[in-house]
Amino acid sequence: MTRPTIHFVNPKSNCFTTKPQYFGKALYAPLAGLLAISAITPEDEWDMFLTDENIEPIDFSRHCDLVAISAMTEYVNRGYEIADQYRAQGVKVVMGGVHPSFLPYEALEHADAVVVGEAEPVWDQVLADFNDGRMGGIYRAPGLFDMQGMRYPRYDLVKTDRYIVRDFVQTVRGCPHGCAFCAEPQLNGRMYRFRPIPEVIEEIQRLNTRNLAVNDVDAFSKPSRALEMMKAMAPLKMKWQGGTSSRVAEKERLLEAARESGCYMLSLGFESISRDSLREAKKAFNQPERYKALVEKIHSYGIMVFGLFMFGFDSDDESIFEETAKFAIDADLDCAAFSILTPYPGTLTYYELQRQGRITSYDWSKYDQDSVLYVPRGMSAEAIRDGWRYAYKEFYSWRSIARRFPRSGQRNRLMWLVMNAFFHHERTKPNFIGSVISDDTRPPTNITDFSENYALVDESFFLEEGTADEVSAETFQFDEAGTRTR
Repeated sequence: MTRPTIHFVNPKSNCFTTKPQYFGKALYAPLAGLLAISAITPEDEWDMFLTDENIEPIDFSRHCDLVAISAMTEYVNRGYEIADQYRAQGVKVVMGGVHPSFLPYEALEHADAVVVGEAEPVWDQVLADFNDGRMGGIYRAPGLFDMQGMRYPRYDLVKTDRYIVRDFVQTVRGCPHGCAFCAEPQLNGRMYRFRPIPEVIEEIQRLNTRNLAVNDVDAFSKPSRALEMMKAMAPLKMKWQGGTSSRVAEKERLLEAARESGCYMLSLGFESISRDSLREAKKAFNQPERYKALVEKIHSYGIMVFGLFMFGFDSDDESIFEETAKFAIDADLDCAAFSILTPYPGTLTYYELQRQGRITSYDWSKYDQDSVLYVPRGMSAEAIRDGWRYAYKEFYSWRSIARRFPRSGQRNRLMWLVMNAFFHHERTKPNFIGSVISDDTRPPTNITDFSENYALVDESFFLEEGTADEVSAETFQFDEAGTRTR
C-alpha cells in the first residue's frame, strides 16, 4: 500500500536574515515549527519532504497528499497564496504558526484545517482525521504541552548547507514577562516550561554541531536551571548563541557558566534607552543607566552583545534616534538591530492600537518591523521611518565598525566581522529606506482568545532570584471572560 506524502512548507519572507546572501547561504534557518511537527509525523506511515522557499522554489508539480504550512505575520500572505494554489489542485492544506493561531478563521479561508497554538498535542489527530477523510476546521489542544519527551528535529529534510547558523535547540517555552509588543506569553503561557536537561543534551549530541543557536525566548530563564543546563553543555565543546534579558544577564555566575559552556554571543532586548518608553512597553525592569556597564561585564567574559532596540513608542520624540545610535556605539555593542514598533496580532500593542483606531494597514506583508503601520503620537510616521534608517546607517557605518572592532579580549572576531559585514551590506545600501503604510485593507475579526495562557505567574517561581516584585509590577490580570482588569 502506498503511503501518503506530506509536504512541509516555509513561505518566503522579506527578512534579510533568511535570504541566501553570501555564497548562496542564509544567515539563519527559520524552520523550528516545521521541524517540530515533522519530528512527530510517523516515519513508518508517511513519506515527507520540506521546502524553505527562502532558499529554493516550490515545485508545485511534485506529488503530495497533504501540505503543512507554518507562517508568521510578515509572510502569511505568501502562505495563503501557496495554500490556494495547492487546494486548486485538490491537495489538502493545514496551516499553523503564530499568525494562524491568532487569526484561525482568516487562515481557514485558505486552508482546510488550522492548528492553533502548539502542534504536539493535536498533530496525531490532524493526521488521523486526514486518513479518515474528515480533516477540517480548527485544532487546538486543551492545555499547554509539558515539553517532556520531545522528538528530535528531522534535519535530514533540510538543506543544511544553505545556512550559516543551521542548528538550533529549544529548551523552554513561555515567558513570565508582559512585554506589550510580544505574543509569546499569550501563545505559550505566562510561565516557563522546561525540557528535561538530559533530553536537550542528547539532542545537541545528535546534531554533532560546532555552532548552535539556543532558540529560547530567554536562554537564562530561571537562573538555577540555566546554570545546570550550561554545566551539562560545557563538556560538548561547542559554541552557541542565545537571547536573554538585561534583568539576569548581569549575574556573574551565569556569565561564567555561559563562557565555560561555549557561549559566544547574547542577544539582549534593551528595547529603549528611555524609561518612559520602557514603561509603555511593559518592560520597566530594564534599567538604561546600567546598560553600558552590563555590556562591559559581558564583554569581560569574551561574549559578544547583540543589542535589540525598538522605535515608535508614544513616549518617543525625534531625539531618540540620535541618542540611541550614539549610545549603541559608545557602549561598544558588537551588533545591534533597530526595529519599528509593529502591532502584531496577538500582542497587547495590537489590541490597544486597534481599539484606539490607530492602525493604518492590515496588509500583513508590511508587518516586517521596517514599516510604520499606525498613527504615532510623539512625532510623524515619516520621522520614525527616517530616524530608524539613520540609526542603522550610523551604527553600521565603516567608521563605527572600525571603532567598535574588538581589538582585545576573547570575543569571536571572525563571527564579529561576518555579522557586521552582513548588516552593513543590508542596512546601509541606498534602497534601504523603510516605509510608511496607509491603505484600505480591512481589519480582521475573530481573533482567538488566549487569555487562559496569559494567567498570572506564580511569583514564588522567582523568589530565589529576588525578582518577584519586578515581575508582579508588570503583570496583567484577566477576569473569567478574558477581559483585562489591570
